[in-house]
Amino acid sequence: MVNLIPIVISLALLSGALSATAAEREYTLAEKMVVIVNGKDPDSLSIADYYQQKRAIPDENIIVVEFPPEAPALSAVQFQKIYQQVQAQTPEHAQFYALAWSNTFRAGCMSITSAFAFGFDKKYCAKGCMRTELSPYFNAASRAPFDDFKIRPSMMLAGSSIEQVYAMIDRGVRSDGQQPEGTAYLMSTTDKNRNTRARFYSQVIIALGEHLKIQRVNANVLENKEDVMFYFTGLAHVKSIDSNRFLDGAMADHLTSAGGILSGTSQMSLLRWLDAGATASYGAVVEPCNFPQKFPHPGIAMENYIAGQSLIEAYWKSVAWPGQGLFVGEPLASPFLKSPVKQEELL
Repeated sequence: MVNLIPIVISLALLSGALSATAAEREYTLAEKMVVIVNGKDPDSLSIADYYQQKRAIPDENIIVVEFPPEAPALSAVQFQKIYQQVQAQTPEHAQFYALAWSNTFRAGCMSITSAFAFGFDKKYCAKGCMRTELSPYFNAASRAPFDDFKIRPSMMLAGSSIEQVYAMIDRGVRSDGQQPEGTAYLMSTTDKNRNTRARFYSQVIIALGEHLKIQRVNANVLENKEDVMFYFTGLAHVKSIDSNRFLDGAMADHLTSAGGILSGTSQMSLLRWLDAGATASYGAVVEPCNFPQKFPHPGIAMENYIAGQSLIEAYWKSVAWPGQGLFVGEPLASPFLKSPVKQEELL
């Protein structure tokens, strides 16, 4: 195990000092988002169309590629061909990608979301318990990752059914600017191998406790809570998640080896969080070992989110080594945005 990357939660974001106002932006977040569609997948086409309508994504930001829709993984060669097509069509001002499908979650040894973010590069992969390349976007103040780092963070619009994807999108859109008074549940479990993020909890509570209701729960199960905004835990399977009410825009994930393998694994898929009502989740697609750097840091994710950043920004910034990890959710959800876009302007 290598030394943990030191984390400093600055609280500068909470003052708004590092946030650009809407008036200062040349492009809206919707204009910075490119949606990638698999033209061979009817569900992908439907998801992209739905998302475009709900988020007012410009037509020029919809890119259609083709690959076998049932494939859980693309080879590095297959991915590279698709990636080159996407790069050639992506507007220069675009900063993020949304991947409108639910099956293909890996490209070679990388997650599909990291492959689209960085381009395929084996330095973001590892065999066995080894570190991978540090993301330049990790814990960064940047609001323009392509302009600043030449990467476009990516997130899948995926679900266990097309109806679940629509529902997830609706939750994200509905969440904008709602300033939810939810609770962050930081679970400290009995699974020593998967409980490695618990070492951060005390620091997170000290740094963010005045700005967010946080509960550290020493248990494997959280049940019958009506105000779940954040839920971070470490288990292969998480029981009773359906008994809780997730607020619109909620993040939830479990540190385990195969949460990002969306089907055909003995461990719980991250899609179960979305089925239960979360708006985003994260999981590994290749054995990550239990490095906390390969999973979201709860404090960094929450700090950026409650400062008003979008879900894709906050979640991506919280993972130091994201090459083997999959991001799934409604990327533009911004529940803590101070000046929300009016709903009628999005429809």
